[in-house]
Amino acid sequence: IEEIEKRAEAMCIQERLYREGKLQKRTNHCDTKVNNMMFDADTDKVLCVIDLDTVMPGFVLSDIGDFIRTGANTGAEDDENLDNVNVNMDIFKAYTRGYMETAKAFLSPLEISLLPYGGRLLTYMQTVRFLTDYINGDTYYKIKYPEHNLVRTKAQFKLLQSAEAAIPKMKAYIKECLSK
Repeated sequence: IEEIEKRAEAMCIQERLYREGKLQKRTNHCDTKVNNMMFDADTDKVLCVIDLDTVMPGFVLSDIGDFIRTGANTGAEDDENLDNVNVNMDIFKAYTRGYMETAKAFLSPLEISLLPYGGRLLTYMQTVRFLTDYINGDTYYKIKYPEHNLVRTKAQFKLLQSAEAAIPKMKAYIKECLSK
């Protein structure tokens, strides 16, 4: 809990920038986890995004962040073996490359610079949500066993730590994408 609380202020950057008029809201999916994408069975290419009831004004950091949280995680969301949980930089690069092909034309330089923060932010938020549900008696998320939300909390926190360690690599890759 102490480690989560240490990060709370840093996780408010997007809201603070929005209030200062430096960051805008855009139409976003707001739930871009991997299981909300349909893939072609033969080519593994994304066919479309589903679950559109979550589309609303939001920050691009949320959309890229939720994909990074779910798609670039080398482990399961509820992996008990924390050695399995890390950010897969190859998936981060592939997603970012595809995203930036279109998005760099309309994103502000500030939004682009904050894209790695999005992965940390959504992972942090999910860590807090799982921990809160565990503390509150598991009333929101379905669980398979009594400690399930605590296991999820630990796995998400490990992913957050991995994302924090990968920030220099993420920023370097985004800079590379911009130069092409």
